[in-house]
Amino acid sequence: MDTIRVRGTVADGFEKVRDEFAAAVTAEPGLGAQLAVRLAGRQVVDLWAGPGVTGQSLFALYSSGKGAAYLVVALLVQDGVLDLDRAVAAHWPEFAAAGKGDLTLRDLLAHRGGLIGVEGGFSAVELADDRLLAQRLAAQRPYWRPGSGYGYHAFVIGALIGEVVRRVTGRSIQEIYAERVRAPYGLDFYLGLPEALETRYVPVQPARGGGQGAPAPDSLTGIAFNLNATPPTDLVDFANTRAVRALGPTSSGSVGNARGLATLYAAAISEMDGRPPLLAPSTLAEFTKPHATGTDLVTGEPDHFLLGFEAQGVRYPLLGAGAFGHSGAVGAQSFADPGSGIAYSYTRNRFAIGGGGGAQENHRLIAAVLHAIS
Repeated sequence: MDTIRVRGTVADGFEKVRDEFAAAVTAEPGLGAQLAVRLAGRQVVDLWAGPGVTGQSLFALYSSGKGAAYLVVALLVQDGVLDLDRAVAAHWPEFAAAGKGDLTLRDLLAHRGGLIGVEGGFSAVELADDRLLAQRLAAQRPYWRPGSGYGYHAFVIGALIGEVVRRVTGRSIQEIYAERVRAPYGLDFYLGLPEALETRYVPVQPARGGGQGAPAPDSLTGIAFNLNATPPTDLVDFANTRAVRALGPTSSGSVGNARGLATLYAAAISEMDGRPPLLAPSTLAEFTKPHATGTDLVTGEPDHFLLGFEAQGVRYPLLGAGAFGHSGAVGAQSFADPGSGIAYSYTRNRFAIGGGGGAQENHRLIAAVLHAIS
């Protein structure tokens, strides 16, 4: 049965990865999922399963787009275009309102700014458009004293850093990503899905049996996930809206597949198609240092972030301390582990039971990958 359900290929020695993937999709009848892994740039796993799903199918991958946005920022820092320790307001004067004048780009990337949302929440139109989000956020007072703690800026971090990028370069993160990363490597991962590719989009589904109870709308978690809006944001409806996929808000509106994300992270750390790694060793060292220790005020997760990227070595202790990447709300997980040379991406078209990024099967899948290379 597994050979019928699971399609694709694995390199010699990675057969147990296929077995774990088969177990994961068998445990959730009707689930659409993909798994792609590269080792030192070479593809070693390319699997998919589920009704109507192929290796080219495109899923709503929510916060996975943050990883692409952080990669763009890292490239601009590497180029000397952006200074991590310069005040945001030096580029974006309106941002200085409500006591935010001293916040730096580094503060934003480390989720230390306290600017997780706005009073009364965002409209659906605003959530789909990074420019509109930035306009609302410029006047907002932080929800905690900047630097006194950190918390996941779920819907807004891309708009915040994106406005800095726009003010400095005159271009959006989406445009720079497409030019410098997506197009050169032929990535099937989009911050703004062209209408011509809509036929490959597989709509996202709610969690089987429903999700967990929602946090209080006026809690930090509720505000960060726009539950203080009227109506509160429904993540399934949000991603299944064409306007969101077309505009590609960097925090929440990415669309793509496992192949695309695995190749993105492989390109960041490995030679690919004769090209050197996108990130120089010094840049990689800067962006993979822990920048936020303690407990995330929004998610409750310990030691959640490096610089922008999630600290994947904390979430998955089998990985190296410098493993960096980002999850997506459906349970997707993607990262690079410079120590082992792995670039990994697991994607799915249904919210995982229990909600949140990084569905539980990632632990078993990652362990199987690491066992294959040991």
